[in-house]
Amino acid sequence: MNEVEIVICEHETLALRGELATPSGPGPHPAVLVVHNAFGLGTHMRQVIQDLAAEGYVALAVDMYGDGAYSEDESVVGGLVAPLWGNSERLRARMGAWHDVLKARPEVAPDRIAALGYCFGGMCVLEFARGGGDVRAVVSYHGILTTAAPAAKGVVTAHVAVHTGGRDPHVPAADVAALRAELIDAEADWQIAEYAHAYHAFTDPAADDPKNGRAYDALADRLSWASTLALLDLKLRGAEV
Repeated sequence: MNEVEIVICEHETLALRGELATPSGPGPHPAVLVVHNAFGLGTHMRQVIQDLAAEGYVALAVDMYGDGAYSEDESVVGGLVAPLWGNSERLRARMGAWHDVLKARPEVAPDRIAALGYCFGGMCVLEFARGGGDVRAVVSYHGILTTAAPAAKGVVTAHVAVHTGGRDPHVPAADVAALRAELIDAEADWQIAEYAHAYHAFTDPAADDPKNGRAYDALADRLSWASTLALLDLKLRGAEV
């Protein structure tokens, strides 16, 4: 397992505390921002950055709350996410601040960056793309798809990949259809994959509560990850580089 470096990003009045995993060998390397779910930067995101580093990417698990805050207590989580939920401008600015931090790293190829997000993090990376974030691709896993500020025509430069569960109570079919229409109107490059039997949090091995709409799904997890690796390989290391 690669050693993890703590990385601090200052935004507004907060000191955001991320964790960076770096591949072996000389750089500069392509890089990926990884954005946590509503709980905060936890075990799942730490595993994701290790997996990405093993694939040859510098991977930065960001902290969107400050001080590395993490909780699975719904009352606490509500307070953590409240300043960001539905605030497109702040989400995009915070993602931009993290992007600037990663882009400035000496081991990173600054023009070869992508962003992945899970649940709440999926909303974050989609907002970044909607605002014209300078990344080659964004990937949303079981993310919230709605926004108060839809993408304008010609603004989205990243390839947008969305993986969503057909049984996700937080992402009804109407939201999927609305996102598809939004991306078409914006003339974006996009793909949407729907997994019929998958619930919310289908990539998280610790999710085991289907009665409340959260459950791990091995097939959806593996298919979405394989798709992501293919996308990253092409966009960050392939013919389009």
